[in-house]
Formats: sequence, C-alpha cells, structure tokens
Amino acid sequence: MSKKVLITGATGDTGRAAVRESIALGLNVRAMVHRKDARSAALEALGAEVVTGDLLEIDTIRDAMKDVDAAYLVWPVQPGLINATVNFAQAAKETGVKTVINLSQRSANRESTSDSCRDTFIAEEILNWSGLPVIHLRPTYFLEWLLYPWQLPYLQQGVLRLPVGSGRHSPIAADDQGRAIASLLKNPHGHIGKTIPLSGPAEMDHTQMAAELSEALGREIVFQDLPIDEYCSSIEAMGVPPYVVQHLRGAMADYQVGRMSGADNNVETLTGRRAMTVGEFARLHIDRLNGN
Repeated sequence: MSKKVLITGATGDTGRAAVRESIALGLNVRAMVHRKDARSAALEALGAEVVTGDLLEIDTIRDAMKDVDAAYLVWPVQPGLINATVNFAQAAKETGVKTVINLSQRSANRESTSDSCRDTFIAEEILNWSGLPVIHLRPTYFLEWLLYPWQLPYLQQGVLRLPVGSGRHSPIAADDQGRAIASLLKNPHGHIGKTIPLSGPAEMDHTQMAAELSEALGREIVFQDLPIDEYCSSIEAMGVPPYVVQHLRGAMADYQVGRMSGADNNVETLTGRRAMTVGEFARLHIDRLNGN
C-alpha cells in the first residue's frame, strides 16, 4: 500500500509541483484546496484526491489529515501564518501525522522589520515546540517572481527592476522545490528536525541575472536598482496588497545586507537532479517574458 500524504496549498506554485512530483514517486496524494475549480480538476486528472479545507478552520484540516502519513504545510505571504501553523500542528497531533514538511523562507528572521519574515521565524518555532517530527525548508526567492504582475511588465520592456543594491541570491523554481518536497514526503529518514536551505545552482547579483536573462530571451535586459521606498510606493500604486508591500520593505532591506545570500546543491542531493538556472527558467517561459 502506498504512503498517503497531504499537500496543502495544492493549487499554488509549490503545491501544484509537489502534487505532480509526489504522484510520480508513487505516493497516494490528498490535495487540499480552498474550492473546487479548474485548477483542482487538473490535480484530480493527475490522480490526486482533492478535498476542500482552510488552514484557518482547524476542523477542515483535521478531516483532511485523517489516515495521512506525512503532510506539507505552506502559507502565502499574507496575514494569518501564526494561526494557520497552530491549527496545522494541532490537527497533526490529533491525527498522528508522522512527518511534517514546512515551507518556510530563507528570510525568516526574528529581527526583521518585515512582519512576514518575523512570523515565519515564529511559525518554525511553534512547530519545534509542538514536538511534531518536522522538516523546515528555507527556499530563497522564487524564479516565479519574474512572472509576478508587478515585475513582468517591466521585464517585457527590458528592465529588471528591484531595490536590491549589490545583494546576491540564488533563485529557485517552484518545480524544483516540488521535487524536493515530494522526495522528503516519501523518505524523510535522516532529515527530521533539520532546517534545509533550498536554492538554485548559482548565486548572483541582479546585474548578472539581467545578463543571463538577456542571453535566454534574445534581447537586452537591464538591471535597475532604486530606493526601497520608491519601489514600495510604485508597487502599492499597482495594487499589491499592503501586507506584501510591508513585507518587501523589510525583506529588501534584509536582502541588501546579505540575508538571502548563498547557494547549495540540496535539490540535487535530495532528488538526483540539479535545480534549473535562471536562463533555463526564462527559456521555459519565453513567450510570457517577451510579451508574445
């Protein structure tokens, strides 16, 4: 009988990838979504059992966790992470879940001025206090950021626009995180209690990233640095939610002093295949990035 796993946030960036990769590894996947729609139907078509639930409604989580061996916790950059984590932990204890995979963030930081970075640190601590067998994953910034509504229009015009100064990081694709998550859901042995960073294969600054994007997209991409306040005002005007703006104000200050720096090969170690590069990601999404 195959191992049964619960994947929350199953229609999100990492959730979709984790569902697909877990099924490919032979796991019996239960995917928790907020509502049944075309996105959840796509998960069912892959072979997942789809259930509706809400991390802010503990009874729905408990029901989703019944008879599950391992569970994946993810929460977007929005208010509610602490409540969601407490509910998830309580439901996991009530149902006897044997492994919890928690998607944290590289910028989790008790001292950050970002509410999200501080809450993410506290969420890790809550899971540690709970006594659950937990593995924390700390990915760096997602390559999917290149496709976000406040970034994509500038990239289509040839500008990589972020208030990062000379800071560096090694961006990672959600698909590669999904492979790592699935691998750990299937075989957490030796990793329980650990915090595992996840990154792409190469650390770089944004001038180097712009050069790699230029080569991949066949046109010039120029990096534009700007003050954090100016950047935050501009994305606020574009309709980015206040919680995300507040997060980025603090997270970009952290970024500039090296909080997101470093690279690792943990994706390859866990899955047997390295994470994709910036150029490989750009070529996969060339039509959107070039505005075709």
